Amino acid sequence: MTTQSTPVCYQNGTYVPLAEATVPLLDPGFTRGDSVYDTTSVWKGQFFRLDDHVDRFFESCAKNRLAPPVTKDEAKHVLAECAHRAGVEDAFVQAISTRGPYASPTNRDPRSCQNTFYALAMPYIWIVRPERQDVGIDLHIVTGNRRTPRESIDPTMKNFNWLDLTKGWFEALDRGSDNAVLCSPDGYLSEGPGFNMFVVKDGVLRTPRGNVLEGITRRSAIELAGLLGMSAEEADLWPQELTTADEAFICSTAGGIMPVATVDGVPLGHGTGPGPVSTRFRTEYWARREAGWHGTPVADLVG
Repeated sequence: MTTQSTPVCYQNGTYVPLAEATVPLLDPGFTRGDSVYDTTSVWKGQFFRLDDHVDRFFESCAKNRLAPPVTKDEAKHVLAECAHRAGVEDAFVQAISTRGPYASPTNRDPRSCQNTFYALAMPYIWIVRPERQDVGIDLHIVTGNRRTPRESIDPTMKNFNWLDLTKGWFEALDRGSDNAVLCSPDGYLSEGPGFNMFVVKDGVLRTPRGNVLEGITRRSAIELAGLLGMSAEEADLWPQELTTADEAFICSTAGGIMPVATVDGVPLGHGTGPGPVSTRFRTEYWARREAGWHGTPVADLVG
């Protein structure tokens, strides 16, 4: 890879600069949010859990009755080519499928649409900048709205219907917090805009279940707990189980393991700053990634 970064998009069978990429105005992916996506990342020239991300992307497509015009192997090749052409060793790489334009502007039958496949790569994106992770973030528990019911939109289908998440994020920002975690319709902790979360209590890690995306980094944190000899489990968690936790962290492809220092301005039980478990998980996650944990070299997939 070169050192010159040029964000790249794949659309309509060709690679173009990301700044020049377009989506048809009447594509329901734009007008209806009728689309799914998945985001993987490249670190030091290696994809992380690429097969898991591609598998989930196609599972999301199936749940939304989308049939992107590529196979899994073709999708992996396109994602790798985008990362290669972007010219960065640490990249944010995304696959997207939209419903595609209707057969005609007057025909709204979704079965008439030709589903699409887009991909893009750009320099790595951080939900929380590393320097902010060093001190830990303030997380706000949203009170003004809740996560969309799973009966309406399956949360395990990674999709662009983010209005509930965005509303909660605005609430957090208006309060001066770094980010937000929403609750499910029945009041349990759920997830935030683009991330899952874990609480740590008495040495045990627990993460919300049910009304959440089953994140790949979440899966990795559970696996990492086993490698480090700790217990991790999915559970129904009330908001007070976050406020009374010893420590907490959020996790995402865009940022890895990110410690929480305070919740609505109040320090967690371990005291100020990131907790020892969160710090250890953050360190181990990146050390293992750099060592090739679940890695697939971009170079192996291009050409």
